[in-house]
Amino acid sequence: MEPMKINPAAKFRFSPKPEQEVLLTKTFGCIRFVWNAVLAAREEAWEDFGIATVFPDASALLTDLKNDPDFAFLGELSSVPLPQTLRHQQRASGHFFSGRAGTPRFKRKDDSQRAVFMDNAFDLSGRRLVLAKRKEPLDIRWSRCLPKGATGSSACVTKDPAGRYFVSLHFEDEVAPKPEIETKVGIDLGLSSFATLSTGEKVLAPEFFREEEKKLAFWQRKLAKKKNGSKNRRKARRKIARIHARIADRRNDFLHTLSTRLLNENQVIVVEDLSVKDMRKNRHLSKSIADASRSEFLRQIDDKATWSGRQVLSCGRFFPSSKTCSHCRFVLPELSLSVREWICPDCGATHDRDANAARNILTAWLAGCACGGSVRLPVPAWSRVGKQLPGEPGIADHEVGKPLRVRRGGCQGRELQRFSAFFHFPERFPEGTFAPEYSFSNKNEFFSKNPEPQVVMQVNLPMTP
Repeated sequence: MEPMKINPAAKFRFSPKPEQEVLLTKTFGCIRFVWNAVLAAREEAWEDFGIATVFPDASALLTDLKNDPDFAFLGELSSVPLPQTLRHQQRASGHFFSGRAGTPRFKRKDDSQRAVFMDNAFDLSGRRLVLAKRKEPLDIRWSRCLPKGATGSSACVTKDPAGRYFVSLHFEDEVAPKPEIETKVGIDLGLSSFATLSTGEKVLAPEFFREEEKKLAFWQRKLAKKKNGSKNRRKARRKIARIHARIADRRNDFLHTLSTRLLNENQVIVVEDLSVKDMRKNRHLSKSIADASRSEFLRQIDDKATWSGRQVLSCGRFFPSSKTCSHCRFVLPELSLSVREWICPDCGATHDRDANAARNILTAWLAGCACGGSVRLPVPAWSRVGKQLPGEPGIADHEVGKPLRVRRGGCQGRELQRFSAFFHFPERFPEGTFAPEYSFSNKNEFFSKNPEPQVVMQVNLPMTP
């Protein structure tokens, strides 16, 4: 396969020298000042006249601020980060008016600070990065190698609340897709086990936040007792920020390690399309759900799959993966969250709740035949969900027929519905045994080849071209 061009970002930590730290502090302060001044003007124009400020108006306001003698300090810095700040604010304002996010907020000194330098405001030569207005390079910890000849399209310098400095370099690179393999895996995400694979492997949830919860509560109580504006309050706030940073670093390392391993070992990964936002409304489980970072995990495997030539597919969130028997397809009417193991009343198989769900998630994708080939899905001779008896054709109410949403790395979200049906042929298969699946492009094609079949279950499944 031909190499694919991507635009990744490499993030490195660096330790600025005293004079560099002073310049960066001034840059962050000017960016914060311009952001708040333009945002206040935006809100005033919207409240008084109902006018949405566009980027040219914000840029003109920035020019007026630079020409004002009271704000002469804005001209002492590089002229690149300030217009970039206005572009970020314009994007945030657009997200607000489109309903994708809330109103843009004013920046505080204690928040994470960011300055974006475009390619005309820094010089990258090998492992030497020099920002505009400075002659000395940054003392960067090069934790990874950049592509040979990489120049970088932008450099984003950030300072987190813990006081650490980072620089993210955006550049163009070419990656070759990994060799295709035959393995496929279904993943069920949970709380007691972070992920359960269809192979039976369980990845325990590390619970990084809960391990630091007592220490975090201790320093938050100390912070509440400090006087506002005092040095001791700033020290306590910095301590709390460092605890949060340590939690985030450990969590990100765990997620990157797991997502990379899964993509190296499998060609196709099938996950359940869960709404994390709705799940966090449960006040008893919201802390554990947030600590698990499911959305970040899915984002990582989605992006890495695009670069490595893998497929990441999703199964419908209302598919009863946990209460469907992976052996005989019997569906329990109810299955509470406290039940971790259950015995199928139809075939007597004992199931671990999470492992059974992972197998069903993978089977749902196999039923959809996302690769375009024919598959044989084990199904009972009649559907107990639809309460059909042998010899009584009809449509069964089975959630496996819900469309599968193809995530990035697959077919870019395209879905095609094909008519699929499961049939039982008494002369070829004894009653109660599994019947094969036959898939056709439309119903007329099927009935022309099978004039009098005995239909036991019919579902509409997505077929990717």
